[in-house]
Amino acid sequence: MDDLVTIAIPTYNRANLYLRDVISAALDQTWENIEVLVGDNASTDNTDKVVSEFKDPRLRYIQHKNNIGANGNFNALLNAAKGKWFFLFHDDDMIDGDFIESCMEIAKPDKNFGFIRTGVRAIDLNGKVLKERPNKITGEMREDFYLSWFNSQTGLYLCNTLFNTHHLKEVGGFQSLHNLLQDNYALVRLLDKWNHGVIEDIKASYRYSYDQQTYKVPVKAWCEDFRGLLDLIVTQCDSNRRNEILNRGQRFFGHLCMRRAHAISSPINRFLAKILVARYFGPRLLINKNKILRS
Repeated sequence: MDDLVTIAIPTYNRANLYLRDVISAALDQTWENIEVLVGDNASTDNTDKVVSEFKDPRLRYIQHKNNIGANGNFNALLNAAKGKWFFLFHDDDMIDGDFIESCMEIAKPDKNFGFIRTGVRAIDLNGKVLKERPNKITGEMREDFYLSWFNSQTGLYLCNTLFNTHHLKEVGGFQSLHNLLQDNYALVRLLDKWNHGVIEDIKASYRYSYDQQTYKVPVKAWCEDFRGLLDLIVTQCDSNRRNEILNRGQRFFGHLCMRRAHAISSPINRFLAKILVARYFGPRLLINKNKILRS
């Protein structure tokens, strides 16, 4: 059906954290024409029992016998989706009750959107709002989309993005070199071929934790994924604006990688990591001490 939306919840050993809340938020959407898939990545807790508490016929439980990795779970859910639209709902994020309905209100067939996005907020472990970011895109060209992102006028997260299922499959689903930015890569690949829908209002929340997996991944892997993403972006852009996009993207992604380097406890390894980031994104990152080295 053209208006069926798949809400896919990948999970692993989160039964006693936010899983019930996430399933409830999915099933309680004001847009009722949905299917909810829970992709259990071989959990060893009582995930199956938590899912069984919900008797809604729109809910489908997919239990993997072996752990296929987070990204494997994402793509398994995408392949199992029956809806025209696909929402990947992390098991610790949250959406407003009218998130899907708000997106579907602008999902007109003639628009041929690859994805639709809303504004987003960050919440802590208890659900307290830490910061909010409306989805403000200045201009209608893809270059404007990227510059709005680099200027922090919009935030790219899974929790505030509804994908066109067919188009997402067509560009290869979720994948990047190290599968650290697979959602961002998907957006960039989609933006290369299709339009995108913009909803300024904040309708989704991502859970911010100071002990995120982000800082456990080698800085080199982050550099390679971010650099590959930037190179992909630049190839899409009009030749007259490529230098602008490249320079702003180097600063933006370089700063993100520098923050990861700065979190390294060993002074020597921290210094070496910062040198590595500068090799990928430019030496000026080492010069701007107030913004980078002391951040």
